[in-house]
Amino acid sequence: MKKTLLLCFIHGFKGGDDTFGGFPEHLRAIVQNGLPKIRILAIQYPKFETQGDLTKCVSKFREWLQEKIIDLEVENGSPSPTIDPSVRTILIGHSMGGIVAADTAILITSDKMIESSEPDKPETTQFNSLMFPYIQGVLAFDTPYLGISPGVVAHGAEGHYNTASAALTQLSGLSSAIWGTKEATDATKDKKPVAALPAPPAAPATGWAKWGKIAAAAGGVAAVAGAGTAAFINRDKITSGWSWVGSHLEFVGCLMQGENLRKRVSAMVEMRENLDVGWANLYTRLGKQAVSKNDGSMVGSVIGNTRTFCNLPKKNAKDFWQEAINDAAHDETGAHMAMFYPKDNPGYYGMADAAKKLIVEWSSNDWYESSTGEQSSTIPMEHEL
Repeated sequence: MKKTLLLCFIHGFKGGDDTFGGFPEHLRAIVQNGLPKIRILAIQYPKFETQGDLTKCVSKFREWLQEKIIDLEVENGSPSPTIDPSVRTILIGHSMGGIVAADTAILITSDKMIESSEPDKPETTQFNSLMFPYIQGVLAFDTPYLGISPGVVAHGAEGHYNTASAALTQLSGLSSAIWGTKEATDATKDKKPVAALPAPPAAPATGWAKWGKIAAAAGGVAAVAGAGTAAFINRDKITSGWSWVGSHLEFVGCLMQGENLRKRVSAMVEMRENLDVGWANLYTRLGKQAVSKNDGSMVGSVIGNTRTFCNLPKKNAKDFWQEAINDAAHDETGAHMAMFYPKDNPGYYGMADAAKKLIVEWSSNDWYESSTGEQSSTIPMEHEL
């Protein structure tokens, strides 16, 4: 029987059909070259509501995936999909989609939900190898399994402070037209515009104490500036890292549950060891365009010049993280959003090749070698559902 490997793509928070661009078909094609004995299919999970409960999202995705796999197993004429499945799946998630993928794999193999467990209670996961659907691997792209890096907020906050202060200083320069010059009357010559704020220090001291003052000033700019000036400043903040991360933290509460984040990572490591289910997280790291501490950035001098979107593990899970450098991105959020677009990510093809190598490695096993012949029929599959 000809076997089928299904590459199932799951977008992240507020993502949609355009999240992956042409990457699903590109990856499918190069994986097909690496695994010629089986058929490779690529599908995308339809756009879903990302503001709801994570456990409900995982349950809905699992049901959807089961239906797709059952259709394939029936068409393949598989005698026993659970004992000897003809279809195996690689769950591929971007950003929060990687958490949905991991939680789905954990649910299928252990019948447990990470989010429904008690955060302060350590658990030992018992895995079941007779899983359906059969998950061959979980491949994540820039998934914040251990939370979002502080640098995403920090660099954005510093940028906002500098931009806002410069804008307000420029507006304050119009004071002569509003309040008069030195020759103005006594009633107006000492009056200052409401929008006036001091410029940022020329050479700010390092340290979190000083940084906290700057961050606080940045957060209070809108209130001090007034409605008109705030509107002017906000025009440059619509797609900023600060507001973008803020929306994540507002709607995706699982990123605030540190113990559950660690449980999820531990469960995936155990799954890899016990069931040989592949797992990796290809994370973005800023390259040549990144601001470093040598460029006068206060944030760089405090948190260093290695800039990533997601926090990195320091211990046993470190081997499962692989960097994907973007030399064109100026900030973490931009690199995160541009992963699958070659014109914005010079490392696109290297990243795709790294993903292919992982999938080929995970799938080169007895199941793959047992694939023979052709499918009983051709199944129409859409890349975007």
